[in-house]
Amino acid sequence: MPGKRAPLDEAALTEYAARLLGGRAYSVGEMRTRLRRRAAKVSDVEDVLANLRRLGYLNDQAFAGSFASARLENEGHGKARVLRDLRQRQVAPALAEQAVASAYKETDETALIEAFLARRFRGKNLAVLLREEKHLASAWRRLRYAGFSSANALRVLKRYAADPAKLDALENEPVEPTAEDH
Repeated sequence: MPGKRAPLDEAALTEYAARLLGGRAYSVGEMRTRLRRRAAKVSDVEDVLANLRRLGYLNDQAFAGSFASARLENEGHGKARVLRDLRQRQVAPALAEQAVASAYKETDETALIEAFLARRFRGKNLAVLLREEKHLASAWRRLRYAGFSSANALRVLKRYAADPAKLDALENEPVEPTAEDH
């Protein structure tokens, strides 16, 4: 069968894990999933994971902390987005929440929202652009998908809206990613 890889023993799994970690950081859960796909014996996976933890190559607390800080500093995402992304990377919910709370403890979400809007609509006059209902709705969806609280997102957008009351109707809209959000 073309493309089918031979199962790996413990030594080969360790080498595979090292190659993966050379590319980017992984949570323990992500690494477990990747190793299980390639392992000859499931028991080898836990042995490799234990060894990687012991050597300091896998540490969910450090991973979650650096992931949350990077998302805040580099992408300016809100707390909810970072939490969602950490959970997708199989970090324990309590650990993810702790890392996000620590990373965002001194962050002014309103200022973060303003910076996010300025980046997303770079070169455009927000006061003019967001007077149009369709652009205002689009900005609302982007802010919510980016993980910002609805209260602060509304507070910022109401400054730009021609009719701030119309924003209240958007609050119950489902949050779906757009092609531009990826």
